[in-house]
Amino acid sequence: MRKEVMLATLGLRAGYGGKPVLQGLDLEVREGEIVAVIGRNGVGKSTLMKSLIGLIPATEGSIVYKGAAVERLAAHRRARLGVGYVPQGRDVFPRLTVGENIAVGGMRAGGVSVADRERVLGYFPILRERWNQRAGTMSGGQQQQLAIGRVLVANPSLILLDEPSEGIQPNIVQDIARIMVDLNRATGTTIVLVEQNIDMIRAMAQRCYVLDKGRIVAQLDRAALADGEAMRRHLAV
Repeated sequence: MRKEVMLATLGLRAGYGGKPVLQGLDLEVREGEIVAVIGRNGVGKSTLMKSLIGLIPATEGSIVYKGAAVERLAAHRRARLGVGYVPQGRDVFPRLTVGENIAVGGMRAGGVSVADRERVLGYFPILRERWNQRAGTMSGGQQQQLAIGRVLVANPSLILLDEPSEGIQPNIVQDIARIMVDLNRATGTTIVLVEQNIDMIRAMAQRCYVLDKGRIVAQLDRAALADGEAMRRHLAV
């Protein structure tokens, strides 16, 4: 049975200081999918993610989430609708402990239940070990796990992952990819990721959009992701 479209953009245009980056972008993500957005550096991938969560306003077009237009909603209101965002560079609160960062993630739901905390710590056991450690003293890989855990504790329907492998050792990248696929299979959580790491894309994505100069220029299915030469061309700087 074909699932409903959870997220769509229709002619989406957005940019910085009046300078356009997204040039009428159209995409669709259905419930329960893991979809990657790939492309060379500087083609608008992070701009897309910031537009989807509401950190950059749309200048034209629509963002439709669960059948309702949300492009005029502030980021915190989109979060309350079930959209989780893990930004490029992680952006944990460095002076807060791991536990305090997780508590911030649960504020949308009015607090973190024991069940939700244990679920997240089950995915990322290192967070239990470092529960009282300040986030800023952790490694990049540990901070990325914390950033994802902070989002997961709120039980989002949709997770936006922006460059989750950036600056992280390969074994942690593999762990994060496996955990996100397991989460998707167990809960049906929809995931959109922007990524440059071919191995992570292949491990996670069911299909892929290729972005160039602010427009979608190709779509790749699971079989096409196995074409290493084509993938390298799409990701070439």
